[in-house]
Amino acid sequence: MKKMLMIAAAGFMIAGMSSCKKDYTCTCSTEPMTVMGITIPAQSASTTLNATKKDAEAACEAETGTGVTCVID
Repeated sequence: MKKMLMIAAAGFMIAGMSSCKKDYTCTCSTEPMTVMGITIPAQSASTTLNATKKDAEAACEAETGTGVTCVID
């Protein structure tokens, strides 16, 4: 019985560690582009997300769009 409790406790600790929230940095950048003869330089911005890795990746990916690329650093 004692072994079973120890194994269960170890299992819960491992499961709990995999869902810990951490700070992740989502960096989004654009490519330089020219509009009506005016060149707009490349730009980038970073946001810190306190989430699980899976949630941070999903939130960062949601920011990706036309001409914008976002990655977790």
